[in-house]
Amino acid sequence: MPTTFAPTTTDTVAALTNITKRYVNGVTALDNLSLTLKRGEIVALLGPNGAGKSTAVKLMMGLSSPTSGQVRIFNKDPRNTHARLRTGVMLQVGRAPEMLRVREQVNIFRGYYPAPMPYADLVKAAALEGIEERMFGQLSGGQKQRMLFALALAGDPDLIFLDEPTVGLDIEARRAMWAEIRSLAARGKTVLLTTHYLEEADALAHRIVVINKGRVICSGTPAEVKSLGSSTDAAATLKIIRCVTTLPAETLHNLIGVTAADTLNGLTTLTSAQTEATLRELLALDQSLHSLEVASPALEDAFLALTSN
Repeated sequence: MPTTFAPTTTDTVAALTNITKRYVNGVTALDNLSLTLKRGEIVALLGPNGAGKSTAVKLMMGLSSPTSGQVRIFNKDPRNTHARLRTGVMLQVGRAPEMLRVREQVNIFRGYYPAPMPYADLVKAAALEGIEERMFGQLSGGQKQRMLFALALAGDPDLIFLDEPTVGLDIEARRAMWAEIRSLAARGKTVLLTTHYLEEADALAHRIVVINKGRVICSGTPAEVKSLGSSTDAAATLKIIRCVTTLPAETLHNLIGVTAADTLNGLTTLTSAQTEATLRELLALDQSLHSLEVASPALEDAFLALTSN
């Protein structure tokens, strides 16, 4: 088992400092944004489409330059060769030559680096056993994702950018990749994760950074972000009520304390700021109600609350 590495405030791996990025069409993608990544951290960068996530990652990869502010990777310009050799990238829409075999692709990428990860370790990390002799064009979507994950790790990088890494993976493969990402962090590697799969961010991240309209709107552990999301509502006691009920939509929307109501496939989901009052009225109106569940808002609920303005 790897020794768990505890990130400290002095181990800065990457930093965006007071970054503003404006494009020629007048769009401001980032607005005085600052972000730091520490050694051994898994950081999930979340935000709605157009929030500036891709721009922030491109700046750290050295693929773009800021209008103002400073970008540093390992205390160097991100375009510096030594900084790039310590960085691995897995893009959501990554591609590879269709007619090369998995084994060939992995070894080609390993050859780009002075101290690559051993081939056998890459195969194990990306669960490529049994498909090493297949050509990229013959792989399923999930298998392609796993191979691209191996390529991102080929140089044994200290900083890894993962953009929607588990798209197309089945549950078993997704959990295996999560375990490997945790193992990377335990070895002192830094992982920046961008994902729309919020359960993934909740399960993996030491820290979540939410950006909207080019600015950081909150940063903290998953529990802290969920708490902040709840506190943005008028009542900090926001709860989610799920049940099977015969009550019509109009009645559900008019229940005491209900701020949102939705029914899908027979299951009704209510958001309430006055949980007890909502439950009393709900049970009084429908005595046949069943499958009742009350829960605190998930990260998805917090994310929607934080980015709705």
